[in-house]
Amino acid sequence: MTTQHDNNMGMVGLVTGGASGLGRATVERLVQQGACAVILDLPSSDGHTLAASLGERCTFAPADVTSEADVRSAVELARQRFGKLDLAVNCAGIAVAVKTYNFKKDVPHSLEDFTRVITVNIAGTFNVIRLAVGEMGKNEPDADGHRGCIINTASVAAYDGQVGQAAYSASKGGIVGMTLPIARDLAPMGIRVVTIAPGLFATPLLAGLPEKVQSFLARQVPFPSRLGDPAEFAHLVTSLAENPMINGEVIRLDGAIRMQP
Repeated sequence: MTTQHDNNMGMVGLVTGGASGLGRATVERLVQQGACAVILDLPSSDGHTLAASLGERCTFAPADVTSEADVRSAVELARQRFGKLDLAVNCAGIAVAVKTYNFKKDVPHSLEDFTRVITVNIAGTFNVIRLAVGEMGKNEPDADGHRGCIINTASVAAYDGQVGQAAYSASKGGIVGMTLPIARDLAPMGIRVVTIAPGLFATPLLAGLPEKVQSFLARQVPFPSRLGDPAEFAHLVTSLAENPMINGEVIRLDGAIRMQP
């Protein structure tokens, strides 16, 4: 049986954090494979330039993932420009690296910083999911009853969080934890929910680190012993979009790394 999943031609995807890193690689692959893409990223991002460079099958929706109004208008833009929404990929995320308590300085972790990471990473991801699926529900189901797909980005930090990663690990653990219940919620509508937990990837988040630190991190990866290429993340996104049986699952994409404390 062949279904619409066998290729990504004509698919319409919304990608948060789509102007850089994993999101950008995902947008580029979607467009290259014949799909249409809406880049959802902050007004201060390179979204406008990227969309212009990728041509008429790509458009930019300046938005904050934690804003209901912003995300609603991004979903609306997908429908206006491309007629529908089949795929939403959540790549927007932030991180802080702070210990729970700094005993030298006698200072606790900032509650504001902790809350901000949780809000952007968990509530932001959920905000995009809840609004995107409303649009996906209007799609005509294929022979399999499939109407759409959500792909979230967690992190191996959800499982092997390091020193200073309390907020980040908690936020990524939250994304892992909501994958199955949301997949169950949306199953009657034929909308799948899958999460990718990347290991160490060559993204702007890591590019800020000194070269020595980057090569040290790369050596921690068993095989391939290097940082992941964002294009490899994008490859998994399109594979998941094409394979209708993968649902409610979290996939580690990490070269077999298990982070040390």
